[in-house]
Amino acid sequence: MEVIKTDIEGVLIIETKVFGDARGYFFESFSQREFDEKVVPILGHKINFVQDNESMSTYGVMRGLHFQRPPFTQSKLVRCVKGSVLDVAVDIRKGSPTYGQHVTCLLAAHDEEGERFAKELGEEVTSSISPLPSYIGLQFFVPRGFAHGFAVLSETAVFQYKCDEFYHPEADGGISIVDNTLGIDWHIPTEKALLSEKDTKHACLKDFDSPFSITENLYL
Repeated sequence: MEVIKTDIEGVLIIETKVFGDARGYFFESFSQREFDEKVVPILGHKINFVQDNESMSTYGVMRGLHFQRPPFTQSKLVRCVKGSVLDVAVDIRKGSPTYGQHVTCLLAAHDEEGERFAKELGEEVTSSISPLPSYIGLQFFVPRGFAHGFAVLSETAVFQYKCDEFYHPEADGGISIVDNTLGIDWHIPTEKALLSEKDTKHACLKDFDSPFSITENLYL
């Protein structure tokens, strides 16, 4: 497992080691031991994942930009196991030098569509410090204090993510995924975008009062 830093501290791209032969491939999608050895020293605190989620979406679906309010805020470790999505983390911690800025990562599965998008868009849209040898099978770590969302680029995408806090619907929060001031190129034409009714009602960043502050330790 290789851990790649991005332009925003704490937001990480993870590249797993894949073993392939004529039969197919094998890789460890998650190892708590290796995560503790390689990711925790960068973050400076331990992460205990407690819930795994999966969603299936079709082309043009945009989900986000979501978070959970304190005391139920979440970190996420996300990946795409079918097709491809553009995944985004937006810093919404008040007082942060990168407040309102975002990191993007192409998440592409080990299949035909995933490989195609990795080849066409991987280097262009993935906010790694330097080009990666491969953009297939990446995982994306989104810390607490960030809003998270994704757009489906392939015909169908199956998206999986680990959370370090259980789902609490009463703590649901979000900012508008179509807020142009965020400067995110979702690579989805406006007329093709599919949003839930809930996601169309989130405030834009300029009208948003964040529950997070850079001065608070969200992991205590």
